[in-house]
Amino acid sequence: MPKSLRSPRQRRLLEQLIAARKNKGLTQAKVAEALRRPQSFVAKYEGGERRMDVIEFLDVAEALEIDPCEVLARVRRLRDR
Repeated sequence: MPKSLRSPRQRRLLEQLIAARKNKGLTQAKVAEALRRPQSFVAKYEGGERRMDVIEFLDVAEALEIDPCEVLARVRRLRDR
């Protein structure tokens, strides 16, 4: 299995998280505040410099008020093509 940090599915996941944040009118700093993490945490995962684990992903989804299952279903559909 190839590394996932720069894979199409990883990029799709990040695109969805960034779009959700922007659609909610949130800055990286506001999301970081909700996560009780530094703004650089958000900048690094959004920029593809850092991979999130499952628990971090769930926390980000909660902070963005999005359904993590829907996000993952869209990422999975990319693989099914």
